[in-house]
Amino acid sequence: MPKMIITLDGAAIKEVQLTKERTTLGRRLYNDIVIKHLAVSGEHALLQMAGQELYIEDLNSTNGTYVNGKTVKKQLLQDRDMIEIGKYRLQYDKEASRAGAAKVDNSVAGMAPINAAIRVLSGTAVGRELNLVKPVTSIGKPGVALATISRRTEGFAVAYVEGAVRPMLNGAAVGTDEVMLKNGDKIELAGTQMEFVEY
Repeated sequence: MPKMIITLDGAAIKEVQLTKERTTLGRRLYNDIVIKHLAVSGEHALLQMAGQELYIEDLNSTNGTYVNGKTVKKQLLQDRDMIEIGKYRLQYDKEASRAGAAKVDNSVAGMAPINAAIRVLSGTAVGRELNLVKPVTSIGKPGVALATISRRTEGFAVAYVEGAVRPMLNGAAVGTDEVMLKNGDKIELAGTQMEFVEY
């Protein structure tokens, strides 16, 4: 089943399975994909399935719909195309349509089949979730405090990369050696508190 991976400021915030023939995007709550941002029109765009193909159509939005940086009225989407609506980016993942392929691929690549995220507990981004969809995800600020979370066969691991202050895991400093994470683990980095969650 194909899906859209929605990101804001480079952080994945949501994945939406495309189960319907018509999927609407917009600011109003009755849309299938609701994007609450003033740059997004109430009824902004439409995703239309036609067999195995997916089209996006702009619904005369105020600020337009962009695919790979170019404004479009109606466009056939290719796998990994990037749609831009306001400050949000939606990546089309057509490969998810191969039932069961993701689990097999994860095993072959030596990656954990579980899904996980980092939930921000403090600071200006409180409540935001960063889905750990990549083999290695960087958290923190380069030059200030930087750590990585890596997917491993047995799960996820955190490691210190650089910065004056090392990340803290459940109150203990993390070194350059990876430490395996458990659901509910608390991470503190550069004064920001986060929680590792599996789902």
